[in-house]
Amino acid sequence: MYLCILSANAQKKWSETLVDGNNIIKNQGGQTLGYSPISGIKILTINGLAFKDLNKNGKLDKYEDWRLPIDIRAKDLASKLSIEQIAGLMLYSSHQSLPARSGGYFAGTYNGKPFKEGETDPSDLTDQQKTFLKDDNLRHVLLTTVKTPEIAAQWNNKLQAFCESVGMGIPANNSTDPRHGTKARAEFDAAAGGEISMWPSSLGMAATFEPALVEKFGQVAATEYRALGITTALSPQVDIATEPRWGRFNGTFGESPLLSAAMAQAYCNGFQTSLGTKEIANGWGLGSVNAMVKHWPGGGAGEAGRDAHYANGKFAVYPGNNFDAHLIPFINGAFKLKGKTMMASAVMPYYTISWNQDKKNGENVANNYNKYIINDLLRTKYAYDGVVCTDWLVTGDHKAMDNFVDGKSWGVESLTIAQRHYKVLMAGVDQFGGNNDAKPVLEAYQMGVKELGEAKMRARMEQSAVRLLRNIFRVGVFENPYLEVASTKKIVGNPTYMKEGYEAQLKSIVLLKNQGNALPIAKTKTVYVPKRFTPASRNFLGMESPASTEYPVNMDLVKKYFNVTDNPNEADFALVFIQNPNATIGYDKEDLKNGGNGYIPISLQYNDYTATDARETSIAGGDPMEKSANRSYKNKVAKTSNITDLKLVLDTKEAMKGKPVIISINTINPMIFSEFEKESSAILLSFGVQDQALLETMAGKSEPSALLPMQMPASMSVVEKQAEDLPYDMECHKDSEGNMYDFGFGMNWKGIIKDMRVTKFK
Repeated sequence: MYLCILSANAQKKWSETLVDGNNIIKNQGGQTLGYSPISGIKILTINGLAFKDLNKNGKLDKYEDWRLPIDIRAKDLASKLSIEQIAGLMLYSSHQSLPARSGGYFAGTYNGKPFKEGETDPSDLTDQQKTFLKDDNLRHVLLTTVKTPEIAAQWNNKLQAFCESVGMGIPANNSTDPRHGTKARAEFDAAAGGEISMWPSSLGMAATFEPALVEKFGQVAATEYRALGITTALSPQVDIATEPRWGRFNGTFGESPLLSAAMAQAYCNGFQTSLGTKEIANGWGLGSVNAMVKHWPGGGAGEAGRDAHYANGKFAVYPGNNFDAHLIPFINGAFKLKGKTMMASAVMPYYTISWNQDKKNGENVANNYNKYIINDLLRTKYAYDGVVCTDWLVTGDHKAMDNFVDGKSWGVESLTIAQRHYKVLMAGVDQFGGNNDAKPVLEAYQMGVKELGEAKMRARMEQSAVRLLRNIFRVGVFENPYLEVASTKKIVGNPTYMKEGYEAQLKSIVLLKNQGNALPIAKTKTVYVPKRFTPASRNFLGMESPASTEYPVNMDLVKKYFNVTDNPNEADFALVFIQNPNATIGYDKEDLKNGGNGYIPISLQYNDYTATDARETSIAGGDPMEKSANRSYKNKVAKTSNITDLKLVLDTKEAMKGKPVIISINTINPMIFSEFEKESSAILLSFGVQDQALLETMAGKSEPSALLPMQMPASMSVVEKQAEDLPYDMECHKDSEGNMYDFGFGMNWKGIIKDMRVTKFK
């Protein structure tokens, strides 16, 4: 026990106030403390300074002493934890919604009843949350939707008070997936804030080719996250997107290893670095958010573009022998920060089996389970000692080939759930994503005791506990995890942050084509905007959306920039808004019913596509639910659900009788332009921006400056012949003006942009 002399005569150097129902203590020249009056916490006064007695033993332990270095505090607390408490630290909750839904994936109850508007307080903890916090000792909570920032702050305070009241008083480390996307139809007003600032997608930020902009985003996002009680970001996603059909392309910084590394570095610097008075030590502090960089060692080489959230996409392949390039955004980016925090504090491996890349043990198991991938490469060769957390549901049972929330125990399906946990631990991983239940972790511990002995297995568990605790200490929540609700309301989505996000949106728009200087367009011109058909759809969680035909843009906004008509004969130009072709996941049960293997092409074109150039035999394959390991889809046909977007362009071209047709495409993947490009006068490409940003560009109030962060293939035949692991290996589309839609291509009002950005990052 770490003992301090209590001095009754020492001058008191702290003061206490009540804020939003919580006690806040200001130490002179020291840390601010916060505690709940209902948690049972007492304050110790040592040499006039205040400290929280988190374990309620009446003494100051090293982990409670905010004057000590974080490593000493983390090791002290880890040594005091029971195996049950360490097992709880190793859990990462399933997705939590505020308030909980009444059913489905985000379900929860309040005193045994579902949430009822007007009766249930949406900031209350659910029954399930109380159970996993107390009984399973879980302290890492994944937050999804929140009703309002104020409710998020209130919920955080209740959550932290609950955590403070049990066990060793370890606070919750709340986290989130990226949450700064845009509401397309929302109008930007320089004087108005919103729920949270809105920025382009990662692919849009990559299109700016400006790491400084991404670092600024990190600083803004971290400030907003901290105001919501969030201390870990499950981002950035830095996989190099070398496979154009990949379903997670949009979350990346494109296909360039160098650009992705620069963006990863900037992103982590922005999120993790506390500035000025917010810094506690080594760049960490009250403004910091842990960055969990993903997905080691890169998931962008899924065979034929299939994604490893599904069993049909479990394999990443390397026909170009380019595995090492996929590590560049990690080892030269996220692990080599220019800021004081030095490296991303957490890493998430991907679901994929990196096919035949285990050079030591020859195992083809998912990266989360692969000792060579985690221990030999990440831990040993690249000396990474931060937290490694599995992706969500990797230890669950595999029951379906095409279910997003299926267990993803790729390559270890025959093991029990407890055996999977043990294999993950022995590979060098610290934490289990999407697991609220400590039982299999405790079973894994007993397996280790049997194989290694209690001392060695205890040491292995403590090693992970130290890493996990270090990330909670760094951000200052052991001292004060409580939020001021009024401050949260003031910070999240404030006008300054909204403006910075909007300006980033403007910088992310790529002008691909501008025949005869069709853009910009004078305000006096009259526009025809055809309505767009959206087919019925079902999202990855099974939620259905009905078919609709409506204007694809906020027409009230359009009227602020141009005159509007519904008659193409009266219009000076047409404005067509479309989405990139909606691809399948590369698997179809109907094909299976008809005697096939279930595999179909993933298409990047609108028209039906027949895969005549696909491989006869897949590179990788094999699953307990399949009879054949050959996943070929050669000569099969893929249909695109939004083929009506192509028809919209062609019909509008005909209706305009030679007058200009401007096409605005919101895209999440590379796509085939040859089907419609020649029918357009100008093309703007965007990556998740507000309608207004596009209209400002079209009207000439903002000049485009972004560049393509990926290649646009000439045809699907080209796509089939490229190597999943290689960047820049496709013949690109050549438009009617003779321009190639290659990596780094973009235009402004003067023509093709030629600057140092392209040569720097290719």
